[in-house]
Amino acid sequence: MRALGLDVGTKTIGVAVSDALGWTAQGIETVKINEERQIFGLDRLKEIIDSYEIDKVIVGLPKNMNGSIGERGEACQRFAKLIEEEFNLPVILWDERLSTMAAERFLISADVSRKKRKQVIDKMAAVVILQNYLDSIK
Repeated sequence: MRALGLDVGTKTIGVAVSDALGWTAQGIETVKINEERQIFGLDRLKEIIDSYEIDKVIVGLPKNMNGSIGERGEACQRFAKLIEEEFNLPVILWDERLSTMAAERFLISADVSRKKRKQVIDKMAAVVILQNYLDSIK
């Protein structure tokens, strides 16, 4: 069982994959997208899905702190539906509240410069989302 974790933004998608046993998440890359133009990097995501033999996708769902779903959450729900239809894989929406903050704290504690943090933060947020999901199903 390999899962793909995605942190979906308006300009990038952070990508992480699980190991073959589904225990740990590793960051893979950040895929550039253009939400406004409906360009979602599907060709690159297909390459990753095929290469890693992914059998389920975990998409971060940014909820408001009160649990409601705002505009970004709705965009992620639409993206999850697109992924499900495009790749015929089960998609799980995972509460990602504070995942980017957790990734940022980790990178700061690792003494990663601000410039480098900006380059990897989405990938690290995808790792946090996927790892939280994996930990919940053990």
